[in-house]
Amino acid sequence: MAALQQLKLLITLANIDGEIGEKERKFLLNIGTANGFLVAEILPMFIQEHRMIIPDDLTPDEKFEYIYSLVQLMKIDERLYKEEIKYCGDVISKLGYAPELLADLLIHVKMSMTDEDKSKLFLLANSYLKS
Repeated sequence: MAALQQLKLLITLANIDGEIGEKERKFLLNIGTANGFLVAEILPMFIQEHRMIIPDDLTPDEKFEYIYSLVQLMKIDERLYKEEIKYCGDVISKLGYAPELLADLLIHVKMSMTDEDKSKLFLLANSYLKS
């Protein structure tokens, strides 16, 4: 269920600018298939509207994966839109992080990162958790 909600959040983000570009499409399909969805199940989601649903029972690792993948997707086309930034900020806040985390992630998230770099980002993100 968490993977499906994550995929829907990502699709909504990709659609904010009115179209899903080829790089975004590939990214979404990779995320979806890595989580056990068939391409035939994912493609119809591209034209559907999705509400922002954040499961209550996410682990810290799952929360981080949500925000990490959102920021990767936002940066994939090398253009940032105000609506994308607002949407990601809303998701980050609903996940229990301070909104300032987004600025740090935009600086540090790259499309290709080592496990060590990603672990450092995880620790950074956790320092923004609201108590």
